[in-house]
Amino acid sequence: MNDLQKLGGIAALYEAVAYVVGIVFFIVVVDYAGVVDPVQKVALLMDNQAAMHLITLIIYVVFGVALVVLALALHEQLKADAPAMMSTATAFGLIWAGLVIASGMIFIIGMETVVDLYGQDPAQAATVWLAIDPVFEGLGGGVELVGSLWVLLVSWAALQTGGLPRVLNYFGLVIGVAGIITVVPTLGELGAMVFGLGQIVWFVWLGIDMLRRSSSVTAQKPNAMLAKS
Repeated sequence: MNDLQKLGGIAALYEAVAYVVGIVFFIVVVDYAGVVDPVQKVALLMDNQAAMHLITLIIYVVFGVALVVLALALHEQLKADAPAMMSTATAFGLIWAGLVIASGMIFIIGMETVVDLYGQDPAQAATVWLAIDPVFEGLGGGVELVGSLWVLLVSWAALQTGGLPRVLNYFGLVIGVAGIITVVPTLGELGAMVFGLGQIVWFVWLGIDMLRRSSSVTAQKPNAMLAKS
C-alpha cells in the first residue's frame, strides 16, 4: 500500500506539471484556440504536427495513465472509512482517465488523417477536422463534469474521514463545483478556468501530502521492527 501511495503522490505532481506544460505550450508555442478558420487550423496542425503530437501525449494520454494510478491510490487510502463513496468516486476517476486517454488518441489519429488529406484537398481536410474536433473537445474537457465529480467525491470522503488535510478538502469541493458548472453554457468558460487552474494547486498539494504520508510510514517501519526486537 505504501508503494501505491508514493506512486499516487508522484502521479498527482505529474498531473499538475502536465497542466502547466499544456498552458504554456498553447500560449507561447501554438495558439491553437486562437485560430478560428478550419482550413487555417488544419494548416496550423500540419506546420506543428510533431510538437502537437508530443504535447497531446503529455497532457492527455500520459495524463490519463497517471490519473488511473492516482485514483487507485486515493481509493486505497480512503476506502476503509468511506467504502461506498470512494467506490463511486473511483469509478468516476477511472472513467475520466479513459475519456482523457481516448480524446488524446482521437486527436493524434485525427490530426494525422487531416494533415495527409490537406495536401490533396484543404477544404475537405477542414471539413473532416470539423467533425473530429468536437468529439475530441467533448471527451477531453469541453465539459468537466466527470472529472469534477471525482474531485468532489474524493474531497467529500476525505473530509468525512480525515484522510486528507481539511483545507485541501474544502478547496477540492470548490473546484469540484466549478467543474460541474461547465455544463451551463453561460458559465462554462468561467467554470473551466477555475477548475483548470484550481486543479494545478489541488494536484500539487495532494501529491506533496501523499508523498509525506508515504515517507512517514516508511520511516516508522524500522522503528517498529526495532521495538519488536
